[in-house]
Amino acid sequence: MKAKSIKAKSPEELKIVLEESLAENFKPTLAMVFLSVKIDRKAISEILDQKGIAVFGATASGTFIDETTEKDSVVILLLDVNRDHFQIYFKEYPEKNYRETASRIAWKAMERFAKPAFLISGSHMETDAEQLLLGFEDAIGKEVNVYGGMASDDYTFSEQFVFTNGRQSNRGIVALALDEERIIINGIATCGWKAVGTEKTVTKSKGNHVITIDNEPALDITTKYGGLENITPENKEAWLEVAANFPLQLQREKGDPVMRPGLVVDWSDRSFYTSGSVPQGSKVRFSVPPDWDVMNKVVQGAQKLKETEMPEADAVVVFSCAGRILCLGPLMPEEIEGIKKVWNVPMAGMFSNAELGRATGGKLEMHNLTTCCVALKEK
Repeated sequence: MKAKSIKAKSPEELKIVLEESLAENFKPTLAMVFLSVKIDRKAISEILDQKGIAVFGATASGTFIDETTEKDSVVILLLDVNRDHFQIYFKEYPEKNYRETASRIAWKAMERFAKPAFLISGSHMETDAEQLLLGFEDAIGKEVNVYGGMASDDYTFSEQFVFTNGRQSNRGIVALALDEERIIINGIATCGWKAVGTEKTVTKSKGNHVITIDNEPALDITTKYGGLENITPENKEAWLEVAANFPLQLQREKGDPVMRPGLVVDWSDRSFYTSGSVPQGSKVRFSVPPDWDVMNKVVQGAQKLKETEMPEADAVVVFSCAGRILCLGPLMPEEIEGIKKVWNVPMAGMFSNAELGRATGGKLEMHNLTTCCVALKEK
């Protein structure tokens, strides 16, 4: 597999950059496209389609192909990979039948490949990404490899899109199925946030709606722990800071905890909605604001993956939570550069609304405030 990563600020600029890449006797068959919602998705797809390149695309809250983060741009990982070794599937779920939709994709992929693995992205804030993962497990089994990130929208939290050749949706899934007998895929999801204090019990919740923790309104116990004030309906930016810096860590019996920041507040009872389910009776701990060690853990996780499972790679794809760049700010390029140096191959990444992959030593999970690093190599 040959790979190149490119970036542009507009469809017009992309045409020039793409032509320069193809002039070097490079013939990509697949493009992983991450871009701002401000960029014309249709035009970008048409440019690639005219070159016979299959498109896996998602909108983002920032992008990168190296340590420099980009805004209002498009980044593309171009791959020259045998067309018989991959297939792109695209489905919408207006009925919110996430699990069934993912299961159907998995069954179709198994008609083509004996052992498929997947890179996926989904759109819409309501989408239950955990149900998508369960759909793949229903069809293939718990050993299935699925990695990805949920589409984002430049922090507007209004409308996100996934897209492929000739199609796009603000409530759908794009899935890249890979033949694992021909393409090696390995990934790791690492957070690095430190938990503090004693375990607390979610005393009332429904799905991703966390109502009370230790019998106190979820919002009140969170702000009390963080020593925060002025968290009101009129001060939405303050709540975004709470979500990014003081998220819940949902404890698991097996594997690492997963992050569950509160994203939307119900002011009527001072509860909040997280991006993934938090079962009633589950144990949670609070997190402290991140420091340098958060980035080190992500880079160390990628290095360990290289040392133990993936000594070589042809390309790397990174799905990093949009909340990480809010927390880490100017330090974020250090993390991206560290990942790049592990394999030193072409890379592309996006800042996503949620990350999908296995927690260290655990099961498939939907993550937040996490970096999911995926390495690819064609046999």
